[in-house]
Amino acid sequence: FFFKQKTAYEIAQRLVGSEMCIRDSLKGKMEEVTLPVDKVDIIISEWMGYFLLFESMLDTVIFARDKYLVPGGLMLPDRVTLHLAAIEDYQYKQSKFSFWDSVYGINMECIKKIALSEPLVDLVEHQQIISADSTILDLDLYNVTTADLCFAHKYSMKITRSDTIHALVGWFEANFTKVNSPIKLTTSPYCKPTHWKQTVFYLNEPINAKKDSVLHGSVAICKSKVNFRNLDIKMSYHYSDTELTIDYIQMYKLRQIYLLY
Repeated sequence: FFFKQKTAYEIAQRLVGSEMCIRDSLKGKMEEVTLPVDKVDIIISEWMGYFLLFESMLDTVIFARDKYLVPGGLMLPDRVTLHLAAIEDYQYKQSKFSFWDSVYGINMECIKKIALSEPLVDLVEHQQIISADSTILDLDLYNVTTADLCFAHKYSMKITRSDTIHALVGWFEANFTKVNSPIKLTTSPYCKPTHWKQTVFYLNEPINAKKDSVLHGSVAICKSKVNFRNLDIKMSYHYSDTELTIDYIQMYKLRQIYLLY
């Protein structure tokens, strides 16, 4: 067992020999400590961050897998997926972003543009979702490499009711498929809330979408060059029906200082 923080390590020490069946624990970063064994049979890690990849903790799991996991060993979880869907969110967008158009009579639209570039981590009601979801990432933890964590993927989502698209919402699912009774940990808005919540990407230009039309585009995600724990995200939005055509690109930065708790 590895714990980066002192408090977690101290808790683990108290669990040694307890009903948790912990026999030993090590303090330090995975990349810096040395195990008392050459190989392990199972790697269990809760590495998932907001929008799955925030904080880049999967890199450490990949390092541990390549160095210590025996052939045929278990990764728990062993498969993760990342999803996007369109939502209507007029009330929140109006109160938090349109506010900057006139602050006591002063136009502060420049702040509004910055705020729109920061994804919001919060709970989304499933009633707000107005499209089918699109899977933008599917990782096999036995084979994924660090290079796979900087990627671009196309998305396409069919609109399920006529409404305004104010944002896209993202969530992930972690699957344990190799155990006797396979289970799924989901952060979907349709299921019980978790501390990961969901991640919301507000559009600069809301889209008045018609039922059965299609919103499509691409999403590119990479670690920030300023802080590798943060994410730089580029999304393109393409929409067209008999009355409207929308086509633009928007940049986002998922940074810890802007998370809503």
